[in-house]
Amino acid sequence: MWAPGLWVLLGAVGTGSAQLLFNATKSVNLSTCNESAILPCIVNNLAFHSAGDMFVKWKFNGIEFFAFDGSSKKLHRSSNFSSANFASEKDLPKGIASLSILAAQARPGNYTCEVTESNREGEIVVELKISVGNESDCQDRRPCPSGSWFRPVESAFIILFLFLAIIFSWAQLCVVASKFEIVLGKKVGLIITGSIIVIAGVVGAILLVPDGYTPKNRAGLGLLVVPAVIFLPLQYLLFGIVFDNHLRPSALVLVALKSLGYIITVVGFALCVSACPPAQGSVVIAGLAIMAFAALISLAFICIGSNTKDHQPPRKSVEEPLNESLVEGDGICYRDGDMWKRNTLVHTPWP
Repeated sequence: MWAPGLWVLLGAVGTGSAQLLFNATKSVNLSTCNESAILPCIVNNLAFHSAGDMFVKWKFNGIEFFAFDGSSKKLHRSSNFSSANFASEKDLPKGIASLSILAAQARPGNYTCEVTESNREGEIVVELKISVGNESDCQDRRPCPSGSWFRPVESAFIILFLFLAIIFSWAQLCVVASKFEIVLGKKVGLIITGSIIVIAGVVGAILLVPDGYTPKNRAGLGLLVVPAVIFLPLQYLLFGIVFDNHLRPSALVLVALKSLGYIITVVGFALCVSACPPAQGSVVIAGLAIMAFAALISLAFICIGSNTKDHQPPRKSVEEPLNESLVEGDGICYRDGDMWKRNTLVHTPWP
């Protein structure tokens, strides 16, 4: 009666344990500031410490999505978790079978880790919870796309001030094009330049608005900020057309003000692009607000300058003083020793 029990006991002693034991971890949290989720799975009583003797499976809510066969070194993962991989495959012989998943693919729920070594096996269930982190949680960690990068109000102000600057700049283009004669090539260049800013702004806004901290969000902010440098030479060129390339000090001040706004915007962009949440989002907003304000004042300045040109008295033509030198004679007009026959004694303009 006692012999079978003795054999079981001796077998357990020989192999250490018939059941693999894990470090207990009930749940992990994924916050806005995590780029990936790490699901812990650590076996603390391996016997052989060889990856070739191990078989690892991960399941999400009971459905297998990741499997590793140590004997053949083959790895299988489902398309829904294409980013899943061992957090450190080299540590697998140490019993560390933790899994890393990009936050974009991580889903809240129960994840099961099953490990088999030779004739022993075991499993552990870890619950993944997703929460939105606050600013204090994000100082030393890279963000992830599980929450909003900028606050909605900040995103709205960034887009608003940029498009105000675009609208005021286009208004300046329209005033200059309607009031002044511009060669076709320069006019086409101005239109293309303005169109580039509009296209970059629209695409940038589309990429920035969705929640998350992804390369798309960062590219969106970049498209809103970097192409805005076009405003600076464009503003200088428009002032040059209005004032015949003799810029007044007030015009130079407006160009300098817009340049200052752009510098502030770029500094804010550099501070925000690697932070979650972006602690310096207000710097970007302030820079774009300065650029929009400078564009508005520049529009008023161009309108005043163009109206002043419209009301200037016409200059005397070159021919007028020459016409005054005509001297009447008996049916003959003399000018500088030359003679023309006239039918009447009137001041006939010299052709």
